[in-house]
Amino acid sequence: MADDQTPPDLATMLDLSTPWCLRVAATLRIPEHITAGHTDIGALAAAAECDRDALHAVLGHLVSRGVFTEDSPGRFSCNQAAEGLAEAHRFIDLDGIGGRMAHTWGTLLDYVRTGQPSYEKVFGRPFWEDLAAHPRIAADFDALMGPAGHGVPDYDIELSGGWEAVRTVVDVGGGTGALLASLLRRHPRARGILVDLPGTVARAAETMKEAGVAARVTTEGQSFFDPLPAGDLFVLKSVLNDWPDEPTVAILRRCAEAARPDGRIAVLGGVAADDTPRSLGIDMLVAGGKTSTLTQFTELARRAGLDILAAGPQSSGRYLVECRPDES
Repeated sequence: MADDQTPPDLATMLDLSTPWCLRVAATLRIPEHITAGHTDIGALAAAAECDRDALHAVLGHLVSRGVFTEDSPGRFSCNQAAEGLAEAHRFIDLDGIGGRMAHTWGTLLDYVRTGQPSYEKVFGRPFWEDLAAHPRIAADFDALMGPAGHGVPDYDIELSGGWEAVRTVVDVGGGTGALLASLLRRHPRARGILVDLPGTVARAAETMKEAGVAARVTTEGQSFFDPLPAGDLFVLKSVLNDWPDEPTVAILRRCAEAARPDGRIAVLGGVAADDTPRSLGIDMLVAGGKTSTLTQFTELARRAGLDILAAGPQSSGRYLVECRPDES
């Protein structure tokens, strides 16, 4: 190591107390209770319906890390960091999707040893079945994947042949439709079909209305493992990274069937250039997903009846793989 390089602070990197204290404070809505005037630890614990001494210990730790201020012994106020914690509440709430994600990290050792997710061991069902059984958590997941969590998409998909021939865009596993709405605004001659599970597409109406494209969108509440509606362009954004190889081939095969003879499939997420450094994502742990190299993906696409038409980074920085049905 060069003399001018500072070694990583392993003590800080190994700290588990701070992230858990942050999630507990968010789940108990401590910033909101303080803002409402419950600043004394006794009143604060009563408002949050928790143990006074335990809460005091949690807040004391967070104060030492720069989150919240203890103005006098046992009396707290919010600082900028605490206000940010309140804004992040929905996605780190341990009683919601945040709890699912946080506890899943505890299965990392099992995942590394087996290559398979252990989510079911913790929550009793595989991830997607678990969401189906808990509609509120499923709604939080949709929000996390949509504008509330990932923001409103503001980029185009640059196709090798342009958009001139595209009349119907099928957004496969498109959540509540933020990307589809953005694409339809950029391409006013196109219509869109949003495909996702029934509860998810039911939450898409507001997204389409706000984008001014509701009249050009239809929704299909279904699994993308079932036959898909026909279209000219099939978009798979942040879908394939949630699935292992065999389900990935099944999803691609459905797209190939619906795209024949001249349609295209655009894949954003789940594929990376061969020389891209590997990374670890929560999608691997919750559902056994992976990001394939382009070489690996080419073989999966071939098995699904697809040829690679183009692959590379877009001006947005995202990596796009464009496929077409093979001629067999």
